[in-house]
Amino acid sequence: MIIKKADLVAVTGRPDQYPPDDKKEIAFAGRSNVGKSSLLNLLTGRKKLAKVSSSPGKTRTINFYEINDAFRIVDLPGYGYAKVARSVSESWGKMMDAYFQHREGLCKVVLLVDIRHAPTRQDQQMYAYLKHYGLDGLVAATKADKISRGQIQARLSAIRKSLGMRREDDLLPVSALKKTGWQELLDAMDAVLGETL
Repeated sequence: MIIKKADLVAVTGRPDQYPPDDKKEIAFAGRSNVGKSSLLNLLTGRKKLAKVSSSPGKTRTINFYEINDAFRIVDLPGYGYAKVARSVSESWGKMMDAYFQHREGLCKVVLLVDIRHAPTRQDQQMYAYLKHYGLDGLVAATKADKISRGQIQARLSAIRKSLGMRREDDLLPVSALKKTGWQELLDAMDAVLGETL
């Protein structure tokens, strides 16, 4: 897959403000500061499509990006940031729950985890939740440039075990900084879209 066009079409937390449910969607989820915005910018070839911030917890809405006029990438709010008020955190959970349950075009969620650390309890809960809805099977291990090449396989094995991934599930190391792994992720997304079209 080559992304030639990417446009922000909606920024909202309310289902009545979502774009029409008329295209396939692949959503991106992960804890705050996992590098989601940087990865989305790399995948789309747009430096400022998704806002990158050094302060975690900035994405508080669901952001819909139309890709090549053919499908959408959906940027979900980051979870697990301790300094966010509990009421705000709970509203994010309800927002994502409504999206997962009722969006017919949603065909896969890419879960982002930091390759340097074991998946958090919230990462594990999110992956189990995705399994429940049949949206699991594609995980991107971000910040792969932060560890040595010799450590990558061991870290991937630990992540796979911690999340309870199946052998056939995709677990891809990526680095937005070094621009590695993004084409493999696009290919995996292309395969998902091809299966569901």
